[in-house]
Amino acid sequence: MRDKPLILVLCTGNAARSQIAEAFLRKYHGDRFAVASAGTQPKPQVHPLAVRVMNEIGIDISDQRPKDVNEFLGTRPVRHVLIVCDKANQSCPRIRPGTFSHTFMPFDDPAAATGSDADRLNTFRRVRDEISAAMRNWAPGPTGRDG
Repeated sequence: MRDKPLILVLCTGNAARSQIAEAFLRKYHGDRFAVASAGTQPKPQVHPLAVRVMNEIGIDISDQRPKDVNEFLGTRPVRHVLIVCDKANQSCPRIRPGTFSHTFMPFDDPAAATGSDADRLNTFRRVRDEISAAMRNWAPGPTGRDG
């Protein structure tokens, strides 16, 4: 069986937004695409509140780990790159041989939220729900066009 085209979701730390987007892309489009996420400056672990808010809706990302984008460049063809934060968009390598599409879809960084624990948790929930809606409605087409 032929390998599915790979979507690589990029963020700076690969600890929250990109991990959440990866999980939703697998849920909504995993029949058509392989999905991975990485960071330009990966954190040591997935943010605990990202794990918590995903568990609230029945998606377990506790076994995920932040990965460096260099783990993917040159090792497997990345057909579609989805960048979910401004910093990664600025620092990510621009030339990706074999890549069909490059989409920039920024989301607020929930890890930067301030306030009470409840406020921070609500920010993670809001961003999770925004990412869910976006990933449900987005997938690159087979020719590389977003659709």
